[in-house]
Amino acid sequence: MARDYGSLRDPNAEYTMRDLSATTMGVTAPRGGDRDVEITDVQTTMVDGNFPWTLVRVYTDAGVAGTGEAYWGAGVPELVERMAPFLVGENPLDVDRLYEHMVQKMSGEGSIGGPTVSAIAGVEVALHDLAGRILEVPAYQLLGGKYRDEVRVYCDCHAGDEADPVSNANEAERVVDDLGYDALKFDLDVESGAEKDRANRHLRGPEVEHKAEIVREVTDRVGDRADVAFDCHWSFASGSAHRLAEAVEQYDVWWLEDPVPPENLDVQQEVTQRTTTPVAAGENVYRVHGHRRLLEEQAVDIVAPDLPKVGGMRETQKIANLADLYYVPVAMHNVSSPVATVASAHVGAAVPNALAVEFHSYELDWWSDLVEEDVIEDGQITVPETPGLGVTVDDDVVAEHMVAGETLFDEA
Repeated sequence: MARDYGSLRDPNAEYTMRDLSATTMGVTAPRGGDRDVEITDVQTTMVDGNFPWTLVRVYTDAGVAGTGEAYWGAGVPELVERMAPFLVGENPLDVDRLYEHMVQKMSGEGSIGGPTVSAIAGVEVALHDLAGRILEVPAYQLLGGKYRDEVRVYCDCHAGDEADPVSNANEAERVVDDLGYDALKFDLDVESGAEKDRANRHLRGPEVEHKAEIVREVTDRVGDRADVAFDCHWSFASGSAHRLAEAVEQYDVWWLEDPVPPENLDVQQEVTQRTTTPVAAGENVYRVHGHRRLLEEQAVDIVAPDLPKVGGMRETQKIANLADLYYVPVAMHNVSSPVATVASAHVGAAVPNALAVEFHSYELDWWSDLVEEDVIEDGQITVPETPGLGVTVDDDVVAEHMVAGETLFDEA
């Protein structure tokens, strides 16, 4: 059932602001063919995966719908519903204008970062899927074409005992030999048993040694059969991060991810530039504006935006293009369902400096069932050639795994 958007008051209506709606901009000329389309409804539903995935569906008067995904988090579905009145009646083919329209209309509600940007991203991914379906081209074509047919996947791994270096190495070997991945990531912000006070972000000598032992065991075990990255989840003080990065320089570390908190760019830059261990960051800053200084000041060796979190497909492409000016590769952080995972693959196909896309759900046995198509095979995503994102969400599987209290998409 379509919602009554007329009942939602626009708190920005009383202010003079940059309105990018079609009527205000004078975007009303007939386009011809099947391109005269209007958005009729925008809906969300949440799936209880290893994260509460927020799926977004945009409906049109042409009977064609597109499905996207926003980054998980409290308030995101409400923000999508809040933006729906700004989209109804608009032509979904104007993806960039509608993106900026949402940013402008939501400026008073925080559209420079946080869940507001993630909600906008979910709609933007759905618009790419929808535009591709209307124009009968794959989404990567809307981004300018492709550099590659397949995008590499790195598997975020979790050992049975994450504090045990040998347990991590055993899992690394299993994921490489049995599951077919040649790119992995493990957590280093695990308890060593030597902690005195985790609140101060300081690593004592035994803690540094323990984390370096995890790195040694894993990299020795897989050898040159796989690249291995290690995630710190913004856990350490600058001096401790430097000591850790220095301690693992002797090992074949693909990258060390988020060793320090994301707010202080000066510290991030110092840690990165004081070590030969590659350092990655970026999932916790928003839009290309948030990544600008990170890249301009060479504070990362690898940039790691999360597509449905940082702003969507075009915004991630802009980040990648900026990174390419500094010869920095892009490894897309990703904890999503198959929908945003494939969206990331389309961007990975369309930019020259794509390194890999993360897969965070290898322990969730029904992850691939959410869509009708195969997504990951032999550690790669073959970029779909079918229209839009190229995946078909199985609404029966969505219904089976919905978050409690959610409702399935209505046909609008």
